[in-house]
Amino acid sequence: MIDAVQLILLIVIITLTLLLVILGIQVFFILKDVRQTVKKTNKILDNTEGITQGIEGPISAISSFFLGSKAASLVSVVRVIKTLLGGEREEKRTRE
Repeated sequence: MIDAVQLILLIVIITLTLLLVILGIQVFFILKDVRQTVKKTNKILDNTEGITQGIEGPISAISSFFLGSKAASLVSVVRVIKTLLGGEREEKRTRE
């Protein structure tokens, strides 16, 4: 009825089928874990984006403040120089 070769082939086929089913289940669980990891990473990146946007405003304001104060100090220095030069010119005119 069943030869020894057929019996061995049947046992090998059943064993390989069981191993492939177990392997498929393991791959399913691995992919499920990868999906959860990607979701968590996405949440972390969203939180990081929110934090950087929250920090961006104050840093921009501080930068604008320092640039404004630098420009204002430069303007005041120019005014002082103009008044000094203008004052010297007026002194020369009054002496003449």
